[in-house]
Amino acid sequence: MASSSFQPLQGMSDIAPPDVYLWQMLEARAREVFARYRFEEVRTPILEKTALFTHSLGDTTDVVTKEMYCLEDRGGRKLSLRPEGTAGSVRYIASGAEQTANARMYYMGPMFRCERPQAGRKRQFHQIGLEAAGAPNPLADAEVIALQLNLLSAWGLEGAKIRLNTIGLPEERAAVLEGLRNAIRPRFSELPEDAQQRFETNVLRLLDSKDPAVQAVIADVPSVTELLSQESRDYLNTVVETLRSLEIDVEIDTSLVRGLDYYVHTVWEVVHGGLGAQNALSGGGRYQVQVGSRTIDGVGFAMGMERMIAALESTGITADQFAPEPAVFIVSLGEAALKENLLLMQMLRQRGIACEMELTNRKIKAQMKRADKLGARQVIIRGDTELENGTFVVKNMEEGTQQELELPELMNLLT
Repeated sequence: MASSSFQPLQGMSDIAPPDVYLWQMLEARAREVFARYRFEEVRTPILEKTALFTHSLGDTTDVVTKEMYCLEDRGGRKLSLRPEGTAGSVRYIASGAEQTANARMYYMGPMFRCERPQAGRKRQFHQIGLEAAGAPNPLADAEVIALQLNLLSAWGLEGAKIRLNTIGLPEERAAVLEGLRNAIRPRFSELPEDAQQRFETNVLRLLDSKDPAVQAVIADVPSVTELLSQESRDYLNTVVETLRSLEIDVEIDTSLVRGLDYYVHTVWEVVHGGLGAQNALSGGGRYQVQVGSRTIDGVGFAMGMERMIAALESTGITADQFAPEPAVFIVSLGEAALKENLLLMQMLRQRGIACEMELTNRKIKAQMKRADKLGARQVIIRGDTELENGTFVVKNMEEGTQQELELPELMNLLT
């Protein structure tokens, strides 16, 4: 069968060296930042019951109606690949005992959405996110936003901005939606067909539409904030004041809404100019999700790693900067040296020294070429003469110098 039959599916990619070095850096530094804030890792299944997502995200959202990968197993159960990380994390919290009521957890891993692939957006994409469970508290919202900015700084990204809004309490939602529909209804016929459908199913999403025709219709529509109670506006003001006390500048954007139904109170986006017109780097907010008999309150965010990498690369950061330290390479001249060098390689690795060698007895030129390709900083060469003398020829590949050492001297050099 032709090899082209086994290429990754459209919108899905292999991640291999050197690209993977940048991914590893993001993951390692994220773990360091999360640990300082006392968040712990949770790993939820990639495959969940479809009902978890339709219930949590909203059965009229674009994610549920257009983008999920769904299947039915042999037992007739309807399952879906996870399109985001919050629903599974909240399910875990809801299934736990009292100790999960104020859980602070983070996750990393692949998510899946069947949407049109484009720059920075794939059908299998990867997110780093966190969830802080607990009753609504503007200070908690501010802490999570501050953490997110610290994470961006740890990754070396400068120039990101926070856009912030509120969408109020669940009990206000019906009145807000009706107020928006009443304001838009006189110009309903001017909306494109897909926007007319959204008017009925998810009118909030019209507010952040980039379609000029939609923007013209909603230009004079009251913002969500204007339709909310004083309690909700005060909550947002406390979040903003807390962030400013932490010397974090934010932009209030009254057009900002989130596409999932579980959000309440604070919502935000992180944007970066390096991503072009589609400049959203990540999103977050406070949420309230009903899982079985439990209502889970929390606040969190998710950052797309592919988009994060695109933003980093736009500033000149590359994967090669995070490549592993060059290893030691061992060259064997003859069968006897090959066997002895296996023992040497084992000893070096046990002492924490990264090393590699040819396991076949190729000519020295071929072995040295391999060492150079691997970027080895030191090459150890042993043949019959070195075995007889109990010595090791060591070549410094950067300087081009060579010396003959005994074992104690070799270990001092390498460690």
